Amino acid sequence: MQGFDCSGLVYYSHARAGLHAPRTVAEQKSSAIPLRAAELRPGDLVFFDTDYKGGHVGIFVGDGRFIHAPSSGGWVRLDRLDAPYWRRHFSIGGRIPR
Repeated sequence: MQGFDCSGLVYYSHARAGLHAPRTVAEQKSSAIPLRAAELRPGDLVFFDTDYKGGHVGIFVGDGRFIHAPSSGGWVRLDRLDAPYWRRHFSIGGRIPR
């Protein structure tokens, strides 16, 4: 099965916008400018503490929603930050320096 994992979606999306993002969740998180949830703007990253390979990342789109690839080769989908699972695992927001 081909497709994106979460950090691959971020990497690809940033590249399409002419920006550079590191490839892994850990590298994306460490290079991002930290943000609280209230500071997020569309295009910022949202990081989650999960049991999967150092965490999970998505792209904030506004109105409390984010897009992400929940599994390698799975469907890219839109979810809410205030959904019980994501609210419980939210770690920090981040902005990749331009």
